[in-house]
Amino acid sequence: MNDLIASNYVNHAPNAPDFGRGPEGYKRLVNLYTTAFPIFVDYRGQRLRRRQDGHLLECYGNHKGDFQGTPPTNKRISVEGITISRHANGKILESRVSWDALGMMQQLGVVPALGQAKGAGAR
Repeated sequence: MNDLIASNYVNHAPNAPDFGRGPEGYKRLVNLYTTAFPIFVDYRGQRLRRRQDGHLLECYGNHKGDFQGTPPTNKRISVEGITISRHANGKILESRVSWDALGMMQQLGVVPALGQAKGAGAR
């Protein structure tokens, strides 16, 4: 990570906790996801489509570890997102990330799917 991430790197990801700047903050963010969803470590678990200005990702795996207070459910999830990064001198300076956090939490059963909330549709 130290060779890829600039010391002043900033991650702009409204769906993720802020672990601070630079390689250490990025390592903590990666650790959050790879602990909860170990397959994220395995690039075969990610489908990546490269575009000129960013990466479109589909990540999938089983929920095997605690994720922000949600104990393991072993449920399989599939999440899509996009990352657009700015680079200089061979390092990533900042990333803008957007992914379907709500959809993931619905797949884990933490948030009910639309139309399944208590009293949904009731008048």
